[in-house]
Amino acid sequence: MKKIIATVAALLVSSVAFAQVGTTVKEGAKATSEKVQQGAQATAGAVTSEPNSTVHKVKAKVHKAKAHEHASAAKDAAGNIGK
Repeated sequence: MKKIIATVAALLVSSVAFAQVGTTVKEGAKATSEKVQQGAQATAGAVTSEPNSTVHKVKAKVHKAKAHEHASAAKDAAGNIGK
């Protein structure tokens, strides 16, 4: 009976850790995606003329803010692994 309880407890702990790893990976991928989009918008803003240039620069700033938010969420999720 003790072996069954220990096995169930181990499975519960590992499933929680796995969920946190999944969150970390997902948020990290979102942050990377936003950084790529930021670079694309910054490049587009550099090669286009006004007023489109301003639009691309603003979009790049929005992507940068979203990337920062996702990176922060991934860091928080990574910190919770094993707790």
